[in-house]
Amino acid sequence: MDETAFPGRLPERDRPWVMRTYAGHSSAAATNALFRRNLAKGQTGLSVAFDLPTQTGYDPDHELASGEVGRVGVPVAHLGDMRALFDGLPLADTNTSMTINAPAMWLLALYGTVGLEQGADLTRCAGTTQNDIIKEYLSRGTYIFPPAASLRLTADVVAYTLREMPRWNPVNICSYHLQEAGATPVQEVGFALATAVAVLDAVRDSGQVPAERMGDVVQRISFFVNAGVRFVEEIAKMRAFGVLWDEITRDRYGVTDARQRRFRYGVQVNSLGLTEAQPENNIQRIVLEMLGVTMSRDARARAVQLPAWNEALGLPRPWDQQWSLRMQQVLAYESDLLEYPDLFAGSHVMTALVDEVVTGARVELDKVLELGGVVAAVETGYLKSALVASLAERRRRMESGADVVVGVNRYTETESSPLTAAGAGAVEQVDPAVEAAATDGVRRWRADRDTAVVDAALARLRADAATTTNLMPATLECVRAGVTTGEWAGALRQVFGEYRAPTGLAGATGGGGEPGLVAVRERVTATARELGSGRLRLLVGKPGLDGHSNGAEQIAVRARDAGFEVVYQGIRLTAGQIVAAAVEEDVDLVGLSVLSGSHLAAVPAVLDGLRAAGRPDLPVVVGGIIPVGDADTLRAAGVARVFTPKDFALTGIIDELVTVIRRANDLP
Repeated sequence: MDETAFPGRLPERDRPWVMRTYAGHSSAAATNALFRRNLAKGQTGLSVAFDLPTQTGYDPDHELASGEVGRVGVPVAHLGDMRALFDGLPLADTNTSMTINAPAMWLLALYGTVGLEQGADLTRCAGTTQNDIIKEYLSRGTYIFPPAASLRLTADVVAYTLREMPRWNPVNICSYHLQEAGATPVQEVGFALATAVAVLDAVRDSGQVPAERMGDVVQRISFFVNAGVRFVEEIAKMRAFGVLWDEITRDRYGVTDARQRRFRYGVQVNSLGLTEAQPENNIQRIVLEMLGVTMSRDARARAVQLPAWNEALGLPRPWDQQWSLRMQQVLAYESDLLEYPDLFAGSHVMTALVDEVVTGARVELDKVLELGGVVAAVETGYLKSALVASLAERRRRMESGADVVVGVNRYTETESSPLTAAGAGAVEQVDPAVEAAATDGVRRWRADRDTAVVDAALARLRADAATTTNLMPATLECVRAGVTTGEWAGALRQVFGEYRAPTGLAGATGGGGEPGLVAVRERVTATARELGSGRLRLLVGKPGLDGHSNGAEQIAVRARDAGFEVVYQGIRLTAGQIVAAAVEEDVDLVGLSVLSGSHLAAVPAVLDGLRAAGRPDLPVVVGGIIPVGDADTLRAAGVARVFTPKDFALTGIIDELVTVIRRANDLP
């Protein structure tokens, strides 16, 4: 058979999607060097990871930034950092995605200013600011301002880019983290589309965009999705997204051009689904998840970035990122995937599955709109509670064995892996000196500025924020004046205030009446009786800027189901706030959750605080992505137990917490 003449083939191969790796750590200069290496290896776009202080609007020398600088991304505190980040990389010719939300306007202003300094025509600059603040209240936790003020910033960025940067995607509606927070495919589609409706309504109602240009706005709205290992279901989900997006943009916003209504999305496959146990299994998981967003031509991702096999262990090394890039390249260039029309057109199975997701997602979307829209659904706690409950059910299925995770709850027998034989050397190490250098750098930057110009720029920003004026011009003035990330966010905090999102714990249950939980509940009751207290009290704390609260919330839910009284005040707490709560609430145990890698700074600060408060006897346990060597260090410092992702059985963890309390109180 002449394969080149096969009638089912396309006339020519499709162009591959944009290939990215999510990168950034330590410093702008180190990240720039990593970008250059990745581009030289065939990567076709940049995806910038910013550190938590940058994402939450703090400078490196802020108290809350301690231990967090340069860990999960690159610190960008001012225009000088952005210059160093993209030094020698022509922004007019580089497709750049920036994972930034609450300060998206600020980072885009920095980026555009550097582009102009390079001589770039901003109308040619292509890329994306994630800028989806809604999911931050529900999953990642890097929000700053209340929802309405945050949507105003998003709408201002949309209006600005429509005029000045027409090839830029000003917002990337992000369902990725909704899935990680527990969303089913139906919830992921429904909740993400509710967010898209809120953004488009905010742009339309702001009066900054003429009605006849809403199609131009719609065609620049992109989505960022998660792809799990159930790849057939993921294909159906993406096709359902396209059906509903076409329907909403046509009927609600009157967009008549089908090309403008096309569903455009990029993807990062499911990082939190990767396992610490038998991490070599993560390779096949990543490949299957990649297929879910590439196999269906009619619903294929426009950009793909893959995690590395060792992300459950720590920060990937350049070699690990290279491996993930090569997976994409083998699929795109060696396989015949791009030579055929959609493989699922006419499939009765796929059509039925898509219809099922579409129907369910419509119900979820209508429910949110009936509540008054996505902002109201955030503020009432409805969305967060729904996700916490869904994640609790997912965890229950895994613990019961109904959902199999190879190497974790089945087929756990294993040989030693050569991939992890290097111990801590199997992941990238961030030099502790990075934070000191960033702190010194931002202080020198402030000292070298014209203070009067800075003060005037910040005064304008505050004044404009108190009106309905688009805030991008004032933000650009702040950039040129040398304002820092923390100063820009601080000025808006003064006007908009800060926000504490609902935790979603109310009404959520996880363990039900399983026999193991019944036995633990009896131990909790007996221990409380022996201590002479009504109930055992557990403080769940999230120190520092780490906003990934899924694990903390699931521990809180299961502990409450087991009979604990749980004190959980949400994310982004200082060590002092955690210590004060532990003392004031007279808890029996403090549980700290740290997933950002800052555990060696955050946990000792709490231990020191408890000693200073006269409670050195209060036991402390820690959970997070913690290498073996670091776990030993924490135990030597006084931590009673260290839990990592391999400890997946929540009821067993709660049972161990009871043991810790009993030993701390000399009970048998």
